[in-house]
Order: sequence, then C-alpha cells, then structure tokens
Amino acid sequence: MFCPLHSATPLISMSLRSAKKNRTCPVLRGCMDPEPHGIYGKYEKQSTQGPDMSLSKLIKIVNECCPNVASSLQIRIKLMAEGELKDMEQFFDELSDSFSGTEPDVHKTSVVGLFLRHMILAYNKLSFSQVYKLYTSLQNYSRCDKDTEEEDEEEQELGEEREMEKEDLDCPIGEEELACSGPLSQKQAEYFLSHQASLLKNDESKALSPVLLQKELNNLLKFNPDFAEAHYLSYLNSLRVQDVFSSTHSLLHYFDRLILTGAESKSNGDEGYGRSLRYAALNLAALHCRFGHYHQAELALQEAIRIAQESSDHVCLQHCLSWLYILKSRKGEDNSVFLEHSVKKAVHFGLPRAFAGKTADKLMDALKDADLLHWKHSLSELIDISTAQKTAIWRLYGRSTMALQQAQMLLSINTLDSVHVSVQQNNTESFAVVLCHLADLHAEQGCFSAASEILKHLKERFPPNSQHAKLWMLFDQKIQFDRAMNDGKYHITESLVTGITALNSIEGLYRKAVVLKAQNQTAEAHKILQVLLTHCQKVKNIEMVIRVLLSLAELYWRSSCHPVALPVLLQALALSREYRLQYLASETVLNLAFSQLMLGIPEQALNILHMAIEPILAHGAVLDKGRAMFLVAKCQVASAASLTPHKKTEALESAIVNLNEAKTYFCKVDCKEQIRDILYMQARLYNSLGKIQERNKCAMLFRQIHQELPCHGISLLIRL
Repeated sequence: MFCPLHSATPLISMSLRSAKKNRTCPVLRGCMDPEPHGIYGKYEKQSTQGPDMSLSKLIKIVNECCPNVASSLQIRIKLMAEGELKDMEQFFDELSDSFSGTEPDVHKTSVVGLFLRHMILAYNKLSFSQVYKLYTSLQNYSRCDKDTEEEDEEEQELGEEREMEKEDLDCPIGEEELACSGPLSQKQAEYFLSHQASLLKNDESKALSPVLLQKELNNLLKFNPDFAEAHYLSYLNSLRVQDVFSSTHSLLHYFDRLILTGAESKSNGDEGYGRSLRYAALNLAALHCRFGHYHQAELALQEAIRIAQESSDHVCLQHCLSWLYILKSRKGEDNSVFLEHSVKKAVHFGLPRAFAGKTADKLMDALKDADLLHWKHSLSELIDISTAQKTAIWRLYGRSTMALQQAQMLLSINTLDSVHVSVQQNNTESFAVVLCHLADLHAEQGCFSAASEILKHLKERFPPNSQHAKLWMLFDQKIQFDRAMNDGKYHITESLVTGITALNSIEGLYRKAVVLKAQNQTAEAHKILQVLLTHCQKVKNIEMVIRVLLSLAELYWRSSCHPVALPVLLQALALSREYRLQYLASETVLNLAFSQLMLGIPEQALNILHMAIEPILAHGAVLDKGRAMFLVAKCQVASAASLTPHKKTEALESAIVNLNEAKTYFCKVDCKEQIRDILYMQARLYNSLGKIQERNKCAMLFRQIHQELPCHGISLLIRL
C-alpha cells in the first residue's frame, strides 16, 4: 500500500547529491552515521508514529533545517506528480545508483541506507498494476495538498468565525491529514486506533468528535472489514452518544473478527475463539446492564457462565459472579449469596473485589492492602479508582476532612502512565468523581464561588456530550437546589427537581418530597416518602433509607405527633450505627434531642446533644453546624425556667452567644429563614434581660427579613 510519507524520505536522500560535494549539509552527515541526526532524526521522531502528513507540512519541516533540500524535494515531487509514469521509474533507478561508486551518497549500514534498500526491494516486487496504483496515489497526494492550500485560503477570507469553528474540530492526531491521506498502512491504522482509544479513556475532550471519529473508522473498515480493533473503537465511540444499536452491532462484530483470527487455537484453551466467545457474552451482558436491559443482560450472562464452566475459566466465572451481584442489585433482588461467593473466590484469585462485603471497620484495611498491590505492580488506573473510592467512603462515613485529603491526593498525584504531551492528568471517571466531591465539600462550607470554579473546570474537562458529564451535572443541580432551598426560593426548585430526577430518579423523588415538606404540604410529602422508603429498603440503599426516615420524623413533628417520631428516629439511629455511618448517626441524635425538647425534657436533650455536636462541628456542613448550635440555644432557654434568677441570666446569655454562632453559620449559606428565627429568639431574650437597644436592633432586622420571605405557617418551635 502506498504511503506518501515513506516515499518522501528517499526524495530527501536523492536531493543530497548536489550538497554532498561540500559536505556542509547536516542531512548528509546523518545519512553517513549509523544513528539518525539532523533533519532526519527530527523528522523520524515527529512523523513516523502517526498518519501521513501533508506535503506542505513536510516541506516546512525540512525547510527549517535545510532550505536547499526542501527546494529540491518540492521540485522532485512536482516533476514526478505532473510528469509521466517513466519519471517515477527513473527516480527509483537513480535511487539504486546512490549506493554505487567509490564514494556512495548513502552508506548501506546507516538508518537511511537500510530504509532506502527496503524501499527499492519493495518497489521491485510490485506488479505493473501496483506500480500504476503507486503512481496515481502520488498524484493524489500532491493534488490533495494543493486542494488543502486553496481551501485554507478560502477559509481565511471567511473571517474569524470560520476559523473558530475549524479550531473546535482540530485534533492532536491531525484530522486534516487523515482526510486527504487515503488508505492508511497497518501500522498507521493501529497507531490511530490506540491513540484514539487512549484519549477516549483518559481525556475524551481531546479525542475526535463522535461523528468525525465514526467517519474515519468507517473509512478504515471500508478497506479492511476484518479489522477487529476498529470495530471495538466503534463500540466505544457509540457508547459516548448512548447509541444502543450501533454499540451492540460493533461489539458483536469485534468478537466475530477475534474468532476468525483465532480459529486455529483450541476452543477451550486460554486463547482462541473459545475465550473470545465467553468474554463476548460477558461484555454483551455488561453493555445491556448499562442501558438498563436487565433481561437481555441476564441471558447473555447465563451464556457466559455456561461457556466459562465448560472451559474451566475460573477468572471469567468470578467476573460473571460479580456482574450477577450487580444485576440483582439493579433489579432489587436479594444478592447476599452472590456477594459471599464473590468475596471467597476473589480472595482465592487475588482480584481487587476481595474487600467487597467486608464490615466497615475492616474496609479501609482491605483497601490499604489492595493499594500495596497496585503500587507494587504500577497499576495507576487501579490506584486512581481506589483513591476515588476512599474519597466517597469517607464522605459516606461523615469524615469530610479525610475525604478532602483523599481528593487532594488524587489531584496532585503523578500518574504512572504517559497519556499525551498535552494531557497533564487523566480525565477518567475517578478524577470526575473526586472533583465533584470537592465541589460539594466547598458548597457545604458556604464557599459557593470556589464550588462554581470547580464545576466550571469540570464542564471544560468533561464536555456535556462525554460519558462522565452526568456526574458533574447531578452535583451541579444538587448544589443549586440546596442554595434555592436555603434562600426560600421554592419556585426555582421545581425545575431543579426535574433535572435531578432525569439524572437520578431516587434522588429526584427525595428532593421533591423535601420541597413539598418545606411548603407545608404534609400529606403529599408523606405519600412520596413512604413510596421511596419501600423502594430503598428493597434495593438496600441504606443511606437514602436513613435520610427518608429523618424526613418522616420531621413531618410527624409538624403534625404534632412527637411520640410517633421517636420509633422512626430510633430505627434510623440503629441503621446508622450498624453501617458505621457516623455523620448520619449524629444527625439522628440531633433529631432525637429535638424530639425530647418538644416532649418537655430539655435537660435530657442537652445531655444527648454532647454525643452529636462534636462530629457535626468537626466534619459537618455549615448548615448542620448552625442547626446544632441553634438547638443547643433552644435547650438552654427551655431548661433555664427552673433555675435561680442568677443562673437563669447566665443561661440566657450563653444561649445568645450560641445563637450568634449559629447565625454566623447560617449567613455563610444565606439561609434567611433560619436567620429570621434566630433574630426573633434573640429579640425575646434581650427583652427578658432588659437590653432594650439590642432588642430593637434584632427586631428591626427580623422585620426586614420577614417582609422579604413568605410565611408558610410553620412555628419556630417545630422547626429544627
């Protein structure tokens, strides 16, 4: 197959004849040395590992080191392309003469000499029809470069807008060169596929757009339909745009081609079409599971298990067992048996899933042991995944400081894989998860501008059409929802709930119930929470179960059913402690203290508050810190009724200090409703203490906020 890039290298050598006499050209010295130097060394580093470059670009590279050679090269190609077939034949005849004579132009053992001899031998083996095809390809190569130059001139006249559109389509591997290079050689096609696959995995924003990449893949498959790697890249490209039909079609074609190439191997061996068949079924099951086709996924998984059992492939069976666990979880069925078997088998085969199912206090030790293996074998991708997992686990346990530390460590780590010169870090799902958690942690502390900057970076790093964009979209919607709720703008939350539901149906349903609860629509909120509780208990979403139970308890408070809320809160506390969810346990204790305050035992409420307030102040969100200090102040005021006048005054003054601290927290997140309640309570306390000036100031601020916010008829005493 003709490669203009390879044919151009002999042209450089032939142009050295005139420069050889004075021995001043650096290219000549490179041809005589056993190692490439000068322009050839530079040319080899830049161009051999990529598609064919355009003629103008080739001339430009040569011209940077030796203008005379560049001029001779351009003339020679022009004579060959615009001449006849005999001109190209004459070129190869002269090429053979470069090795003859007492002082040959090129040394036979040099890198250029070996390459030229290889070119001569390849040309001599060509038939007449192949020689003519080579000649027409050279003409097309020269003509394509002229067309490209004319198009560039026309595009420059269109203005800056056309140039910006062209920049959006630019790609590191050279899209313009691909468009006019014709069929690629086997090595060039393999490099193109591996490079694009690496970009899709590590930095999707720098890969070709889905439409353009599919166009190039179709061009490759047109000349080589049995190119299995091209079918697999087509499968990955189809997943980017959620194309079910095309992704399934390409995946099946990929394994069909693997079977054709491995037909001579044993069907039940580690290699060959037997292995391809079982992993084809496994990948097909994973594909259907991703798109929510659970019935088709189960059928494909059963086929993979059957073939793996016949082949005694225990590793494949372990992967099938893991996917069975995931499939049963998605369908809401009992999967504890699969998890137990998965853990036992994973320990035996040394798979990273071995820590799945362990108790919470041993989970971090298991992750540490797995990390030792990852670092030992330089498995950078698994290191990134493990760090992202630990970030999410620490947040689940309620340790925001540890989660922040893990997130910062992953962002500052030097990856072990060299992805691309322009890629500083891997743009994988692990980095997307960590950045999303980082944005959420900043938003929880009231640093909304910092959270916005992180989300802006996520939008640039993971464009909306990329496969990991849903992660930052969900976090962005949740942060906006929390800000609107804190500000009392419930009309804004309706569109946000719709967006959250589209990305996560369970989270969206819960947020809808939260809005209804805030609007004092108790019956509708209770109905949604009951449905959500049943579903989450079925699929074992423990975190959401606890959050729903806490919301149900708050509904019972607003209905003055405080005794009914206690069993619900105790159930939430038991689940939190069973699964070591410390932060949710602290929130539950906070709610239990509020229930005791409502039941008229503020002293007991103050006692149990000491169990919850320390973790909340250390790791909690700013809003939760404010709620905790507000509750402490309420309990202090309620318990001061039975104290002596002197101690009562001290208790009320201490309550005012705690209210000021709570107000500081609420101001960070712009929670105006809570600030209004604090100002009202402070005005009452200042009035009891006889501080008229402070009372009037708090009353004035309360009136200003009260006029801005609508009142939903919720009493201060029944709001936590």
